[in-house]
Amino acid sequence: MSLPVLATAFLLTVTLGYSAKCWLSPFGDCRKCAGMGHAFKTDRKGRLKRGKDCRRCQATGKRIRVGRWIYNRAARTYRAGTR
Repeated sequence: MSLPVLATAFLLTVTLGYSAKCWLSPFGDCRKCAGMGHAFKTDRKGRLKRGKDCRRCQATGKRIRVGRWIYNRAARTYRAGTR
């Protein structure tokens, strides 16, 4: 197998895999709070306490994936253009 064919097959596999992941699971963990929905802070004794709610995910711990966001935007544009 030549190198360009192998690279094309690899990129196609990665793209289709990510598309399937976005279709099956459109939401992933928030990168800022690691899916917890809030931050941790310590009190004066050094014990962990719940901190403020995450502003990025509104304390849900989930964010929409980039691929799903792009798909939603393209579908919305398509539907708006075919009225």
